[in-house]
Amino acid sequence: MELHKIGIIGGMSYEGSAVYYRKINEAIRERMGRLHSAELLLYSVDFQTIVDMQKSGRWDDAGKRLADVACALQAAGAECVMICAVTMHLVADIVEKAVDIPFIHIVDEVAVCLKDAGYRRPLLLATRYTMENGFYPARMKTHGIDVMVPDADDHTLIHDIIFEELSIGKVLDHSREALHSIIKKAKEKGADSVIFGCTEICLILDPTKLLLPSFDSTSIHTEAAVEFALGNRF
Repeated sequence: MELHKIGIIGGMSYEGSAVYYRKINEAIRERMGRLHSAELLLYSVDFQTIVDMQKSGRWDDAGKRLADVACALQAAGAECVMICAVTMHLVADIVEKAVDIPFIHIVDEVAVCLKDAGYRRPLLLATRYTMENGFYPARMKTHGIDVMVPDADDHTLIHDIIFEELSIGKVLDHSREALHSIIKKAKEKGADSVIFGCTEICLILDPTKLLLPSFDSTSIHTEAAVEFALGNRF
C-alpha cells in the first residue's frame, strides 16, 4: 500500500510538533505493522519569529509566513497540509487559500469528535490568543457546539503555563493543579467536557484523572492525518 504524503507546518512549539511526529508514526506502525512509518514532510519554523508577530498583532504577516511554508510543502510533494498549533489556526484561512491540496483543520476535527460523543458545552484550555480572539468558538458554533472559556483571571495563568513552561519542556505539578482547579470551576458552571485547545496541553494533563471527559486536539488532529495517509479521508 502506498501512503499519501502528509505536510506538517511545525515548530510552534517544537515540543508539540515532536508529539505530532511520534503519534502519527506510532499510529501508522500500529495500523500497518512491521516497520512501517508515515510518509511526511515537516517544515519547522523558528517559533520566536512567530511569537514576535503574535505579540505585536501582526497576524497577516504570520499568515503569510505560514502560507509560504504550506506552498513549499506542496511544491515538495505534500498531498495535504496541517498546522501543528491551535493558535495559528487563527490564520488558517490564509494558509488554506494558498495551496491546492487539502487542509486538515484542527477545530473541525475536534468538533466532529465532540458531536459524535454527544458533548455540546466544552471548556476550552488554550493560549490567550485562542481563548480571546473568538475564532475558535465561532467555528465551533457552526458545528452546533457552544464553547466555554475560563474566567478572564485564568487566561494569563493558562497562557503562561503554555508559553513559559510547556513550550520549553517544563511540566510542573503546581501548574497541573491549577489547571485541575480551572476545570472544576467550569464543571460547576455547566461545562460537560474539556478541549485540550493547545497542542502542548497533553503534556501536562492526564485525561483519566480529570473531572470531565477530555478531547485532546493533538491526538484528534494526528488521527485525521493518519486517516488521510491511509486513503480514508478527503
